Amino acid sequence: MPPWLLILVLMEGVIVLINPTRKDFAWYQGLRRPEWVTFSAFIPLIWLLIHACFYLSALISWGIRSSWNLVLAYVLLLILVESYTWLMCRSRRLSAGTLLCLIGWSYGLILTLLVLSISSSAALLMLPFLMWSLVEALITWQMRQLNPGC
Repeated sequence: MPPWLLILVLMEGVIVLINPTRKDFAWYQGLRRPEWVTFSAFIPLIWLLIHACFYLSALISWGIRSSWNLVLAYVLLLILVESYTWLMCRSRRLSAGTLLCLIGWSYGLILTLLVLSISSSAALLMLPFLMWSLVEALITWQMRQLNPGC
């Protein structure tokens, strides 16, 4: 299997395997959100763009270094990112998701800085994630205030 396909299969496998159940996600969808979050319909598209950027960044990094350790570093980031919603939905605790979101952002920043030494293009492709995950953390933090006990 060529590396580009294996990387894609690994990344998509993580996305598929770490998904909340419909029942768990319905709980999350039923929570109140801050009034300024008027773009909820676009969030799946935002995540699709972020996943595409992860993939392209990993491909660029692979093309330069051919390092499976680096690819696994991207997969670990993806596990952290996908676990954010899964953990919130399974535990019914927004605080757990907020913490994991910030851990994922910190790890993503470290990976971006590591990748910057390999390729500025690959590092730039990490910026949508770094920007969006901070917005997600803020949304989740404010959701905690709007949904006491969650």
